Amino acid sequence: MDHSEYTTNQRQIGNGFNPRPWARNPHLQSIFASLHLRTLGGNEMVDHADEVIVDGGNGVRLLGYHSRRPDGEGKALVLIIHGWEGSSNSTYVLHTGEYLFKRGCDIFRLNLRDHGESHHLNEGLFHGALTEETITAVRNASQLAGNRPFFVVGFSLGGNFALRVALHTKRIAVQNLRHVICISPLIDPYKSVLCIDRGPAVYRYYFVRKWRKSLRKKQELFPRLYNFEDLLHTNDSLEMTKILVNRYTPFRDYRDYFNQYTLLGDTLGDIAVPVTVVTSEDDPMIPVTDFYNIRANHHMNLIIHRYGGHCGFLDPFPFGCWYEPQICRIVEQYEKPS
Repeated sequence: MDHSEYTTNQRQIGNGFNPRPWARNPHLQSIFASLHLRTLGGNEMVDHADEVIVDGGNGVRLLGYHSRRPDGEGKALVLIIHGWEGSSNSTYVLHTGEYLFKRGCDIFRLNLRDHGESHHLNEGLFHGALTEETITAVRNASQLAGNRPFFVVGFSLGGNFALRVALHTKRIAVQNLRHVICISPLIDPYKSVLCIDRGPAVYRYYFVRKWRKSLRKKQELFPRLYNFEDLLHTNDSLEMTKILVNRYTPFRDYRDYFNQYTLLGDTLGDIAVPVTVVTSEDDPMIPVTDFYNIRANHHMNLIIHRYGGHCGFLDPFPFGCWYEPQICRIVEQYEKPS
């Protein structure tokens, strides 16, 4: 594949991401992207948020938060999907949501199943292949936009779900969906799990600790259905995945499970809605080769920066963020003339 294609696409969305040398470390970018330090103080978006239970179909209920502009004149509705073991209150969700809210957008922060304070809403256990319920929830939330433009922004695993939303619009349309933006989206979950387990210990500790907490909560709520005591002492996320897949999913094995939401090769060739993907060569969890090995049609704008880490792109570091004004520019492209 000719990588020069991606250089051209970088120029189409705006200025490149080029932080000061001391702020280029990928782990610094990745870790600070999730630190609560970046969201200290008030958040106008959160102040105007209403809790919403969204129908995911087949009895599934997902938790979301809808923030309407106080002037009642939101120019668009932007739905944000967090990453694995994140939530509607993850730092990158709050920071991006507030940025867009202040610039005239209504915001809907969607929690995937068993994320945030939503474990009680469904008996079934979360896994990454829950495509239909997430797309159904996004479609139902899009109705809150009325006749205004609707956008989906996804981070990491949420970016993977966002890409699946874009892919499925060819089969079932999402009302007024104009553009999907994915920040550091997961492309090959198997390789990303290996990166977490074999990379710097801080990432494995972070995700495994949060996963254990989530599983404990699920077990407390549904003790007749779940007993995770043996795997709560496992420090390897791939091993935890194998156990959970074998016990609680219909998939043949963990590779069959990962294949359900792997987006390599020609998988994304049928995307029928504009998509912008932002990633970096130095992402410690998503190998950049995953993006060189996808066939992107004319709807996809793929931007690969040299720096940025995972969901970072912080500049000026740590409070500024490169992709937030880029999302604003995308939204503004679809504004109706006054």
